Amino acid sequence: MPTIVINGVTISAGRSISIKSGRVTIDGEDVTPDGKEINISIEGNIDRLEADACEKISVKGNINSVGTVSGDVDVEGDVRGSVSTMSGDVDCGGGIGGSVSTMSGNVKHRK
Repeated sequence: MPTIVINGVTISAGRSISIKSGRVTIDGEDVTPDGKEINISIEGNIDRLEADACEKISVKGNINSVGTVSGDVDVEGDVRGSVSTMSGDVDCGGGIGGSVSTMSGNVKHRK
């Protein structure tokens, strides 16, 4: 199981993360932190992460797909699918199986 850290709180479970209207859910369970700013750090492999708004998403492992409306995305492992953000930077350190897109940000592929 991956280790997920949301604003400093560690959760050792989950394969799918969603952030919508300021609410954070992992595998359907609400784990919304206190505070308006949301930072997510994941160690391990997960299937999917979708966020409408967060400050930063950091994945130290592999992920199938990542999508944000607003927020930076940093993946150190492989992205098997696609990465997209409307407003944020994308930084990928491993292989990318799909497309990478951002409307207002930079894309960096370190591989």
